[in-house]
Amino acid sequence: MIWPSVRIALACALAAAIVAGCVARRGAPVVERAPEAKTAPAKPAPRPPDARPEFYTVRKGDTLYSIALDHGLDYRELAQWNGISDPGIIGLGQRLRLSPPTSTAMAAPLKTAPAVEGRPISGAPLPPAPADNMKTQPKAVRAPYSEQTYAQLASLRPEPAEAVRPDPRSPPARDDSDDNLSWGWPARGKLISSFHDSASLKGIGIAGKLGQPVLASAAGRVIFSGTGIRGFGKLIVIKHNNTFLSVYAHNSELMVKEGQSVARGQKIAEMGNTDTDQVKLHFEIRRFGKPVDPMKLLPPA
Repeated sequence: MIWPSVRIALACALAAAIVAGCVARRGAPVVERAPEAKTAPAKPAPRPPDARPEFYTVRKGDTLYSIALDHGLDYRELAQWNGISDPGIIGLGQRLRLSPPTSTAMAAPLKTAPAVEGRPISGAPLPPAPADNMKTQPKAVRAPYSEQTYAQLASLRPEPAEAVRPDPRSPPARDDSDDNLSWGWPARGKLISSFHDSASLKGIGIAGKLGQPVLASAAGRVIFSGTGIRGFGKLIVIKHNNTFLSVYAHNSELMVKEGQSVARGQKIAEMGNTDTDQVKLHFEIRRFGKPVDPMKLLPPA
């Protein structure tokens, strides 16, 4: 005979066992979760097709000067960015940065370069740099025209100008990549030649009178003032910003020096006929180092 209290205890134990079994069979509740969204890696913004690349690998026949001009750069800055102390020495396959480094650790003092003739120079002795108070004559280096020899102009010493000093009122060169520069005509006169891709000198020709003013087409900084390349005579090159250079050839007198800032419309030279058969100005505009048609940028004549 089972006592009532024992019956109650057994019934409770049996009920507890049944409930535990049901829970064990049922398992933990399942929670449905939405799939995690996968984030695609950010793609760098595409570079304009005509923009300057970040790096350049030196090829046979290159010089620091040709690389700088072909990319619209000052060869001195290019040398400093890449820790090059002698601009006459670069190596085949050497990788050059075409923009300032994030650190100035790569900057190096720049030596005066010897004249070159379209190819890198190795082990060439460097002449001592003249003192500031000494007058120097332009180097009598003459070479047939090519894109490479044209680029060598930056290695030549500037033509001395009489009593010419930087104008303190001249604005500094712009350091941006703005295409919307305010261009002006570099000289008055008859247009005697126009831009053409097949021309040996890719620019325009303006006829004028001997000694008439040649003006800076836009504000900028003079990166070359001198002679040395056959076909250009006395030459000036101005860097306007990170995008544009302008070129002024065949002058009779040069009125500005390398490193000088100039304003739009400022007199930089006098028209002449050096290395040409008539008095005229050969004028070029280069975008990222490549010649473009000046007539598309100059205001109506």
